[in-house]
Amino acid sequence: MYKLSRSRVITILAICAAGIFFAVPNIMPNKDVLPSWWQPINLGLDLQGGSNLLLEVKLDEVLKERMGSIEDAARQIMRENRIRYKSLTSNENGVKVAIENASSRTRATNLFRKIDEGITVEDDGNGLLNIHYSDAALAQLKRKIVDQSIEIVRRRIDELGTKEPLIQSQGADRIVVQLPGLQNPEYVKTLLGKTAKMSFHLVDSAARAADAKRGKLGGKYKLAYGEMGEPYVISRKPVVGGEDLVDAQPSFQEGQAVVSFRFNSHGGKKFGEATRDNIGERLAIVLDNEVISAPVIQSAIMGGSGVITGDFTVESANDLALLLRSGALPAPLEVLEERTVGAGLGADSIEAGVTASCIGLAAVVFFMVAAYGLFGLFTTVAVFMNLLLMLGVLSLMSTTLTLPGIAGIILTIGMAVDANVLIFERMREEVKNGRSTRDAADAGFTEAWSTIVDSNLTTLVAAIVLFYFGTGPVRGFAVTLAIGIATSMFTSVTVTRLIITAWLNKYKPTKLPI
Repeated sequence: MYKLSRSRVITILAICAAGIFFAVPNIMPNKDVLPSWWQPINLGLDLQGGSNLLLEVKLDEVLKERMGSIEDAARQIMRENRIRYKSLTSNENGVKVAIENASSRTRATNLFRKIDEGITVEDDGNGLLNIHYSDAALAQLKRKIVDQSIEIVRRRIDELGTKEPLIQSQGADRIVVQLPGLQNPEYVKTLLGKTAKMSFHLVDSAARAADAKRGKLGGKYKLAYGEMGEPYVISRKPVVGGEDLVDAQPSFQEGQAVVSFRFNSHGGKKFGEATRDNIGERLAIVLDNEVISAPVIQSAIMGGSGVITGDFTVESANDLALLLRSGALPAPLEVLEERTVGAGLGADSIEAGVTASCIGLAAVVFFMVAAYGLFGLFTTVAVFMNLLLMLGVLSLMSTTLTLPGIAGIILTIGMAVDANVLIFERMREEVKNGRSTRDAADAGFTEAWSTIVDSNLTTLVAAIVLFYFGTGPVRGFAVTLAIGIATSMFTSVTVTRLIITAWLNKYKPTKLPI
């Protein structure tokens, strides 16, 4: 053990140097000038301060819209198959169709089941059919809507450049958004409160809004309003939807702020055909059920791109482009809870964590020096190196450090010397059994290795389980604990062994100072 190979020594020193190198940004005063690959640890909401939002996904509105589509599909099916019905209504729970003729009900039931996957059609025996999703299909649909909402929220937050936000589901229909460093969440609430569901509809210039209000429009048209309340009669079916949009950017046209957009090949083809066949007609651009612009089609637009004009400022054009780029939310979001953590509170948490770490480190050093003398000092060097390696790995991984994460670091400092205690106690036993200084030192590291692995492996498994099943703070604790176990095994065995080997080779002691 006292003859470590040159390559092994170089590897140990290189790992230590790399850990110190990546830990250095955490103590540098001006961190903004550092390159992206050499950054300090990201601080979480409880350490840096920021905003915490609890959002509710309005699933009922999406289900109501989905059932409205099923209602339209059922009406179309009955019209095409000449099935007479008395009434057809829908709400968020399902669609009800009254059909008197029994054979017509049976035929309609078979046709309705093909509308969508997971559709169930029930006959109450009194001529009323109830169309709805099965429980399994409904649960899957709700889960999909929440997952899509989380993804869109993440895109919008990422567009803001907020560093290391925490976005995750809570329960069946809620989303937690934590934004470290952001003290004023009003702008974010505005962005997240907009569904940003955009579509393009042809305007029926011949139809009158008064007729639409009295319900005299056919099933192909509906009434929509502009920003100033002006009515538009637009086609119910959009020419092209926002799902075909691939890019949107703010720009200027004749000195006015506008939003330029671009469709994918499928959307560009539909947009080109619609503008080619409807020259001279107006095309309404509808955002969240509001007509933001209705320009006249001057010529066919075949390139798959266009410009949205309106009374935009530079800021509003940039916001609209951001919303369109990130995509439409599948359901509206409502802010249920809003909390702001002040930067001062975060600084107090950091100070308390540092104080606790220093006290723990001092206690560990005192114990090791009192119990093992010079070898205790060697362990102290390894503990400091372990702390630097932890900071380096956390910085390299861009991990977000929270208050529970600091607790994991403090716990690791205490656990870091466990391996050294096992090694040194084994050395004492070997010395008592009459073995030489070098042989006792060698046996201490060799014989204790299996015990060290077993003890740390069980803790590592616990950390993995916490990370897998935990959320938020629990995961932060698990991450620092797992990294601390790995680095402590390296420093306690490898670094300490290197120091003791160098000491033995230089001073050639006749007995161990433990």
